[in-house]
Amino acid sequence: QVQLVESGGGLVQPGGSLRLSCAGSGSIFSIRTMGWYRQAPGKQRELVAVMPSGDTTTYADSVKGRFTISRDNAKNTVYLQMNSLKPEDTAVYYCYANLRPSYLSSWSVYWGQGTQVTVSS
Repeated sequence: QVQLVESGGGLVQPGGSLRLSCAGSGSIFSIRTMGWYRQAPGKQRELVAVMPSGDTTTYADSVKGRFTISRDNAKNTVYLQMNSLKPEDTAVYYCYANLRPSYLSSWSVYWGQGTQVTVSS
């Protein structure tokens, strides 16, 4: 059973910082891509940042220069460092991973349960 467990969300003032973590556990044979999405109230889920295996990264235009995604492949963990936070960054943040639970499995996408980030004074 594969699980992605997020942590690090909370309430922060505008201009502040938070660091989200997402750790994969259970049967994981290989991970291809890890990333973050977010969903604000009344809006569709949107891509925040994605990091395939290797060093390449992709960011939403709205977070470029403020957010940084990174991975620790040995720990099956992806991070999202969020700086200069704005009220419009308020959302539930979800991590995801495209992985194979075993060498016999196909590639599948797994999601975390979500962590709330609220930016408010």
